[in-house]
Amino acid sequence: MGTNLLRVISTVVVVYGCYAAFCYFAQRLIIYPGRGIRVPAAPPAPSTGIASIWLETGFGRTEAWFLPARGASARRRPVVLFFHGNGEVIDFLPEQVEGFRDMGMGVLLIEYPGYGRSAGDPSEASITATAAAAYDAMAKRDDVNPARMVAFGRSVGCGPACALSRQRPLAALILQSPFTSIRPFARRFLLPGFLLRDLYDNRSALEAFPGPVLIMHGRYDDIIPFTHGKELARVARNARFVPLDCAHNDCPPDWREFWRVVAAFLRLHGVV
Repeated sequence: MGTNLLRVISTVVVVYGCYAAFCYFAQRLIIYPGRGIRVPAAPPAPSTGIASIWLETGFGRTEAWFLPARGASARRRPVVLFFHGNGEVIDFLPEQVEGFRDMGMGVLLIEYPGYGRSAGDPSEASITATAAAAYDAMAKRDDVNPARMVAFGRSVGCGPACALSRQRPLAALILQSPFTSIRPFARRFLLPGFLLRDLYDNRSALEAFPGPVLIMHGRYDDIIPFTHGKELARVARNARFVPLDCAHNDCPPDWREFWRVVAAFLRLHGVV
């Protein structure tokens, strides 16, 4: 009886060990599925009004698209650094950011390493380095006001947005469907948090960030629990939390209301 129990325990340990090892090496395929999305070989032509910018990093060139503020004059304008979700590429996004341009803001859509036409592989380190390079590229432009640069993150994009807030001065943060860190998600796979290669400790970043934060989260989010957004709003120094009646992939439920809330937040804090 004791020998049979020992065999069962040994088998369970071996199977779990193999499962944990597989998850350790495959985790970035799970976190960054969008790297498999196929895109056209060439970026948009200049006639589209989109300027393709290549950011030089230590792991190769990463693409970004700059969309100038609509009706902008020669004076310097505020800019949004836009970090998308893990199942998107920047090719999907120009129409989704028109609200920022209508406010008189430029938008920089930042691609992740290994996504689309960009070189490298996605990871917390490589994406954060890309975020810093994107910020520096915008800060050098004559048509950008570096004192009014905002980071917007959606879903996994909240990770680089928050990480950037620890490396560069930002006028504000806007987070849609954010997470406290990736560590709690390890439990879904019955894994200890120390096996994670990318953490994105957004909670610590917001505790340290001195500027205003707008957090919007769906009450019925089936991917990133609503409690994550509430916790981030609790620890942030200057946060507004807006619950939305949606899940994860249908967020926001009302784009007109979404842009109204965003515009009011940015006006309140002198960004637009």
